[in-house]
Amino acid sequence: MGLIHIEMFATLDLVGQAPGGPDEDPVGFPFGGWQAPLIDEVTGAQVQAAYEGTDALLLGRRTYDIFAAYWPHQEGGPDDGIAALFNRIPKYVASRGRPDLSWAGSTQLGPDLVGAVRELRDRHENVKVVGSLNLVQTLLREKLFDRIDLWVHPIVLGVGKKVFDGGAVPTNVTLVEPPVANPKGTVYLRYGLADGTPATGDMAVRDQDAGRVD
Repeated sequence: MGLIHIEMFATLDLVGQAPGGPDEDPVGFPFGGWQAPLIDEVTGAQVQAAYEGTDALLLGRRTYDIFAAYWPHQEGGPDDGIAALFNRIPKYVASRGRPDLSWAGSTQLGPDLVGAVRELRDRHENVKVVGSLNLVQTLLREKLFDRIDLWVHPIVLGVGKKVFDGGAVPTNVTLVEPPVANPKGTVYLRYGLADGTPATGDMAVRDQDAGRVD
């Protein structure tokens, strides 16, 4: 069975909306493109490495439309590696509407999104979900993910759609490698889905046990 990886850029208050540019999601959100001043070579290398081995993209409608308008025209440029990868591999679109599927290798998923994503796990080894905040809420709610790569940037916006914005359910995750901070203060966190749900306890009892001498 393959893995579903969620790749997400977020602010310190976990806003994930429109990091790429001012026209990405302009309605009611004044901070489109907030990530650009915080990008550096370290983050760029991390993103490149995160896509190694990717054999499919799973995208929400808005993110798909942005990607389809951009990546087919980027081969031979500074982002040639990712452009060539994205243009080559299958793209799956979660949408209730009728998206333009002219980007080569694009397929719209059927109305049973949960079932369709499970089938993608059987069909591919490494499926990447990029952006697509509404889709991510469904994946979080159904625990239909295996990894979350989260770049937390040193900025607070106070408004905007958040990474965990109504889709999260009690879930255990485990850190799969040590966090890395880039020179501008962005922290790269990689988590894997773990079994079970969060445990609870009594801090006072724990403190007493920690100080007890038998």
